[in-house]
Amino acid sequence: MAIINENYLKLKTGYLFPEIGRRVNEFIKNNPDKKVIKMGIGDVTRPLAPSIVKAFHEGVEEMSKIDTFKGYGPEQGYAFLRETIAKNSYRDRGVDISADDIFISDGSKCDTGNIQEIFGNENKIAICDPVYPVYADTTVMAGKTGICNADGYYNGIIYMPCTKENGFIPELPSEVPDLIFLCYPNNPTGTVATKEELKKWVDYALKNKSIILFDAAYEAFIQDEKIPHSIYEIEGAKQVAIEFRSFSKTAGFTGTRCAFVVIPQELSAYDFAGNVHPVKPLWNRRHTTKFNGVSYPVQKAAAAVFSEEGKKEIAETIAYYMGNARIMKSSLASAGYEVFGGENAPYIWIKTMDNLKSWCFFDKLLIDANVVGTPGSGFGSSGEGYFRFSAFADRENVIEAMERIKNLK
Repeated sequence: MAIINENYLKLKTGYLFPEIGRRVNEFIKNNPDKKVIKMGIGDVTRPLAPSIVKAFHEGVEEMSKIDTFKGYGPEQGYAFLRETIAKNSYRDRGVDISADDIFISDGSKCDTGNIQEIFGNENKIAICDPVYPVYADTTVMAGKTGICNADGYYNGIIYMPCTKENGFIPELPSEVPDLIFLCYPNNPTGTVATKEELKKWVDYALKNKSIILFDAAYEAFIQDEKIPHSIYEIEGAKQVAIEFRSFSKTAGFTGTRCAFVVIPQELSAYDFAGNVHPVKPLWNRRHTTKFNGVSYPVQKAAAAVFSEEGKKEIAETIAYYMGNARIMKSSLASAGYEVFGGENAPYIWIKTMDNLKSWCFFDKLLIDANVVGTPGSGFGSSGEGYFRFSAFADRENVIEAMERIKNLK
């Protein structure tokens, strides 16, 4: 008989965002006359920039001609995109990353889950709480945890609370993890980590032979020049960190799909006998075995992000979203909410009024104001009593939603 992977039975509930979608769709079905404004799922709303669309069309046109048609490309990504990323995202910022250290993929969500395949199930995983749900859920799916307890925590995961009291920056865990998920700028709290704070984590990983899995999907939204865009800006990080980046929010590729993983050649891990093994060849083996690469037109479009015109257009789009964030932060604060984030990230994190439970606040907001956000408890137990709004919305809808929330009884 066929036996299922019983780790999937440990998962607490359905994935957070489909549950939001289910509740919203049910409300819309029952209230067809209501205009619902969605600021929950972090999906972009601005169209692809003109220079990116132009490159996309050029790539498609090349696929229509015999002399420029391309079949299977290199699984790791075309050299022109990898080299462009290495130069613009790293070397121009003083970070020595080789194009050979970069692996093009179809999304950071996939990469942060798939990366665990090259590490044994004996590894202890540390995640922030609250946190992007994929880190925890894929750890469960991989078989690295025990059951879920009544408090929402899984045996086998080291949870690092991120609260108002510690500025939503976790303390170094007393129980030493082997793999550490960090995300800055942070989803969901919108906070950032300084060089000094990241150096503590790099030094901790060096001391304990741990590896940091650093999700930098929102680095393009950093406004403060003192905040690092990459963990590799920290001395020693290339020995202990893997970095994940995405074009999804930076360039509006949520429906176009392109991202990349950086694994420096200096990064190593160990077998049970204590022998040292470079990590990059392991990921290369996994990547080339299970992935056939991102399509050529998409990679050509991604490379256009780094053109002079592309940079200008992307900066305008990011400024638009961050303008939304400023409006939201100011409006929510004036409405009496305690507000965090929104300055170097496209997310606003608020404390619910009167300690209302996160899902209760979600339902109240949907029913009474017809506005959708994301309940903080969906990101982890420490997110209970908090709520996330996404700045990826049309300006008119943002303004209207804030007015509705101000008038919420």
